[in-house]
Amino acid sequence: MVKAPNPTPRPLRRVLGLLAVLVAAGALTLSALPAAAASLADPTPTPTPTATAAAQYAQIWVRVAADKSNVAGVVVKVTGPQAFSKSFTTGADGKIAADVPTPGKYTFTLDTTSLADATLGPAINPLVITIATGDQGDPAYFLLKPGGASANPSGGGTSGSGSSGGHKVNYFDLVSNLTANGIIFGLLIALAAIGVSLIYGTTGLSNFAHGEMVTFGALTGYVFSGILHFSIPVALIAGFVFGGLFGYIQDLGIWKPLRRRGIGLIPLMIVSIGLSLALRYFYQFLFGPDQLVLPVPPGDTIAVGPVNLRPIDIASVIICIVFLLLVAFLLLRTRIGKATRAVADNKALAAASGINVERIIRIVWVGAGAMAGLAGVLIGYHQTLRWDTGASVLLLVFAAVTLGGFGTAFGALVGSLIIGLLVNLSTLVIPTNVQNAAALLVMILILLLRPQGIFGRRERIG
Repeated sequence: MVKAPNPTPRPLRRVLGLLAVLVAAGALTLSALPAAAASLADPTPTPTPTATAAAQYAQIWVRVAADKSNVAGVVVKVTGPQAFSKSFTTGADGKIAADVPTPGKYTFTLDTTSLADATLGPAINPLVITIATGDQGDPAYFLLKPGGASANPSGGGTSGSGSSGGHKVNYFDLVSNLTANGIIFGLLIALAAIGVSLIYGTTGLSNFAHGEMVTFGALTGYVFSGILHFSIPVALIAGFVFGGLFGYIQDLGIWKPLRRRGIGLIPLMIVSIGLSLALRYFYQFLFGPDQLVLPVPPGDTIAVGPVNLRPIDIASVIICIVFLLLVAFLLLRTRIGKATRAVADNKALAAASGINVERIIRIVWVGAGAMAGLAGVLIGYHQTLRWDTGASVLLLVFAAVTLGGFGTAFGALVGSLIIGLLVNLSTLVIPTNVQNAAALLVMILILLLRPQGIFGRRERIG
């Protein structure tokens, strides 16, 4: 009597069991990180002035920043219902924490005379924040720019000497800095977008959980840099390595079994949406809803003509260019790269020619996870980190991939640079809190006019 073969070989079961144990152990370790952070943190943290209200209803955090750096010693006056009026001075973290007694509309007015740099001014002054019943408030920002307009959009605000408290705007310097920041941001998006494009090209999957892979890398960098106090290079390496491992585990535990079962692309996309939501709120459970900060060593900005850059900005550009060139070399000059392009063009023909399609897909998932993890750490150093950072970046990633052409790595790079420039330069004419809308509008127009994108092929559509 012939014994039926075991559908799951014993070595594979052992590997899956080991991975399950590792994932469980990792989850338990991460859940203990808040306690570890408390024990490792400086016992005398820099105090941030706060209000003391007898009947506190909510606490509103406001940060003052210029050129991505915190600005300390700035006076902010807060007024609100029931004749509420208090003044605060930002601490070393550039923040104030205002305890407000009741729901209602609160006005935050920055005193421009307290700015140490007279060439800077708030882009919007004052800020008006409304706290509804049951709402605990959202963080707000005073973004300082060269010659920032400190006039009140509603007609009030601080004024002085007939200039509304601001300074004459040097649009050349402003556009130059926005362009430089747009290129940097576009390169960061490109690291994540190339992974999305390669996964789509080899599997046909539009992975909506890719944003959580970016967040995973950023949180990994926060653990190593912000909690364990390792250096920035160690945080970057950790984000890259653990991001690749995360991609490997995802493919091994979820996507490969689903591919074997012949699940269609629409159900796979729905699975990716569910995985995205599950991971997002798992991150919130572990790290909380508050904003996190990856520490950047203090240092002077470097002036490149009219553009002021931090050392971390220059390092990010170098890292992104090196990795993007490495991806281009791997795709064009190596056997694995040629096999990857063959699988993306015609999976059945590639398999018939002797290419191990599953192995190529596994390599793509590892590489996409590694680049997403590295991009997450770099994004964490350029903006405030939250549990949903990747979700906000994901829309820009999809806009970049759509613009460049789905399934084309080089199209993703070009699309990312265009989106990065568009998002930053759009703040010249629209408020910063809706700057991402410009990128999404471009994505809609591209889908209407050229759905295959700049470098995409028409036969890939549909």
